[in-house]
Formats: sequence, C-alpha cells, structure tokens
Amino acid sequence: MTTLPAERFGYVEADPSFGSASALPYATITLQYGDREITVSGLVDSGATLNVLPYDLGLQLGAAWERHTVPVRLAGNMADSEARAIVVMGRIGRFAPVRLAFAWTRSNRVPVILGQTNFFMEFDIRFCRSQLFFEIKPREKLEG
Repeated sequence: MTTLPAERFGYVEADPSFGSASALPYATITLQYGDREITVSGLVDSGATLNVLPYDLGLQLGAAWERHTVPVRLAGNMADSEARAIVVMGRIGRFAPVRLAFAWTRSNRVPVILGQTNFFMEFDIRFCRSQLFFEIKPREKLEG
C-alpha cells in the first residue's frame, strides 16, 4: 500500500495589523452533498470537539434544514446556536474523499471548523506553528 505525501498548507493571517501573531491554520477543502459541491476554507482546530458547518454553506450544498432532525449541542461561544447533524463528503488536495460529520449550525457567525469528530479521526495533522505551516495526510489504516 503506497502512502501519498502530506499536503502542506500555510497559516493565514486573521488580522494583518497583528501579522503572524494572528495567523491561523486554514485548509482548503471541497465539500460534497448530493450532486452539489463547494470549496471552502476550514479552520483546522485541534481544540474543537466537532466539525462545524455554517448555515449558509449547508444551504449552498442543497441541504434542507427541516430534513435534518438529529440535534447537536454546541459549546463555548456557539452554545446558544441550534445545530443539527449532517454528513457530507470532504476532499483535501489529491486525497480520496472521506465522510465527514458536521454540526450544521443555524448561525453564520462561525467559520467552517474541522475538529476532532471526525476530521482528526480521518486525517493525521502535523502543526509547525513557528514555521507557519501545517501538513495533512489521510490516517494510516492499521492492518489486521
């Protein structure tokens, strides 16, 4: 089994007036739901428990809020936002698409967040913050 090399991404400055002190790890990811797909920038957040999808992006993917009935509880500054479970396909770079479960929130005041469940379960990520890059590759499947 041949393993593809990791995809490398640069940190993105959130506020140019603070320069690299405001840099955050954003990765380009293509999300697909049904016959629609969109390419977005997602915050790769090892401190986030869940993947989070803003409301408008779910609509752009063709999802209907009323058809998604499994509630998801968000925490932190999103605790007051209603969220529901949605599963989409996600593709990073040249890697094969994977199923990603998102908390689709009724809010648009949050970026796409790629968190522990289940982005970090599907990919291995290596952060090199001092060098302003990070790398992503598919998790290696254990044989046996």
